[in-house]
Amino acid sequence: MLSLPPSVRIYLAREPADMRKAIDGLSALTREVLAEDPLSGHLFVFCNRSGNRIKILYWEGSGYWLLHKRLEKGRFPWPSGPGVKVRLDHAELAAILGGIELDKTRRKRWYARPAEKVRPRTNTEATSIVQAAAWERRAAPTSRGRSND
Repeated sequence: MLSLPPSVRIYLAREPADMRKAIDGLSALTREVLAEDPLSGHLFVFCNRSGNRIKILYWEGSGYWLLHKRLEKGRFPWPSGPGVKVRLDHAELAAILGGIELDKTRRKRWYARPAEKVRPRTNTEATSIVQAAAWERRAAPTSRGRSND
């Protein structure tokens, strides 16, 4: 399974896609149908009409990754509902790839630590941080090597 940072979002296209499409075709679908930027670094997941093939498009920064999986038997459990796309988390993508139907499951309510609010620094705090850094630079010993000419 992929190991991705939490900043990477996962978008699943609800409508079936033509699996003959390669990177450029899926990139165009991402822009036109999902209304997302394929160069954003997020994952875009597509499935064919029969539900036995899946493609994941991912921009890494220097190029595209295209992951393709074909099931020998069975179908991927594709979520149903309104809209052209669904935003998933990493566990939900892993569940779909593992054959678990999200429509028939429910998530337990767990504790989630609230996001910390970043408090803007005051001018006094910013000035004291800059002064402390300058003091550390002055107090640090310097090493001057002598040349042996």
